[in-house]
Amino acid sequence: MTAPNPAAQPRQFLEYLYQVAVKRALPLHNTAACLPPPPKGRTLVLGAGKAGGSMAHAVEALWPADAPLEGLVVTRYHHTPPRPEGLKQRIEIVEAAHPVPDAAGRAAAERILALTQGLTKDDLVLCLISGGGSALLTLPAEGLTLEEKQRINKALLESGANIAEMNCVRKHLSRIKGGRLAAACAPAQVVTLTISDVPGDDPSIIASGPTVPDATSCAEAVAVLQRYGIAVPGAIMSLLEQGALETPKPGDAAFAGHAVHLIATPQQSLEAAAEAARAAGLDAHILSDEMEGESREVGKVHAALARAVAQRGQPFGRPCVILSGGETTVTVRPLPPGAARGRGGRAGEFCMGLALALQGQPGVWALAADTDGIDGVEDNAGAFVAPDTLQRARAAGMKIDAYLDRNDAYGYFQPLGDLVVTGPTHTNVNDFRALLIL
Repeated sequence: MTAPNPAAQPRQFLEYLYQVAVKRALPLHNTAACLPPPPKGRTLVLGAGKAGGSMAHAVEALWPADAPLEGLVVTRYHHTPPRPEGLKQRIEIVEAAHPVPDAAGRAAAERILALTQGLTKDDLVLCLISGGGSALLTLPAEGLTLEEKQRINKALLESGANIAEMNCVRKHLSRIKGGRLAAACAPAQVVTLTISDVPGDDPSIIASGPTVPDATSCAEAVAVLQRYGIAVPGAIMSLLEQGALETPKPGDAAFAGHAVHLIATPQQSLEAAAEAARAAGLDAHILSDEMEGESREVGKVHAALARAVAQRGQPFGRPCVILSGGETTVTVRPLPPGAARGRGGRAGEFCMGLALALQGQPGVWALAADTDGIDGVEDNAGAFVAPDTLQRARAAGMKIDAYLDRNDAYGYFQPLGDLVVTGPTHTNVNDFRALLIL
């Protein structure tokens, strides 16, 4: 990829930085060094996540052609990449719903758990785990229906809870997450290859950690549910309060000899984008790969920083690029009776907060997008903000406050032609944000 001229093509330049960040996180570039040698017995590949299909293809391409390989991976609908020409299929890939689980995800989880039966100490299980696995690998706890799990999951997504809080609950309401999949694989050797989409890169949070020990407790899950006012069936709440749905903990013998490798992280992608910006003659600054908080508020903070740089050359000199990653949240606001709910995700909501706070600041352009190519449940990856964004919207009769009130980033940026649409990228290292200040 050749970098567009930042001054002449600011939007194209920001899209280029996004593409560089995504490319750095693609599994085929990062998997080979983490693969163990073939075992004496079987090699079983199990996995879940938005990058599941591309991770499976990478393993098939890199695994010795004469060594046995089989397995099952579940990914999001429409996130299975085209099979490279000449690559023999040895790992089955199925698709299911995200972010709210469905029956296809439950069926896949049941099949994955069943495949662990009969494993021996001579066998190897390669677990391919990436963001989105919490919804895709859904196997509700005994006594909890799929419909109840869907309702709880949707409530968590709309509550403003952060990813660690959501996954604490998900682990304790599952028969496969929170280390339970690894425990089911005993006595086989387990090697987990994971792509991080969470602040801090904690493998126990990525996809709710199906193959790693869980340090959280039932009591913490109860506290999260109470904090956000999320109801669960009385019998399930009683089991949580009694500790009857506890997960395998650090030090459990089930994890002896297991290995976990992070093959791609948000920081690595941000560093790749920063290097590309510097190669184009710009200073580049990474704020953090662990930013959390309400999306629109994080947007306002970024705007304050960008205005300081644009107006006073502090704390960074112009021209420059400011990068950040992490996982922000969107609290879905109550609507008046009869009002229509907006469409959008974290990246779009960030961009609305940013644009409102920038107030048309000259010399500042921005892009925010999810590295999986899908912002929430829409068909866009994110959105683009320019110095004239508010002006163009007002000319079209669009008041940004009204769109923020109903969480309607898609409805705001689509008429402006400022949605970022990439389609599924087949990886996922979460939020990518880039501000260009000239």
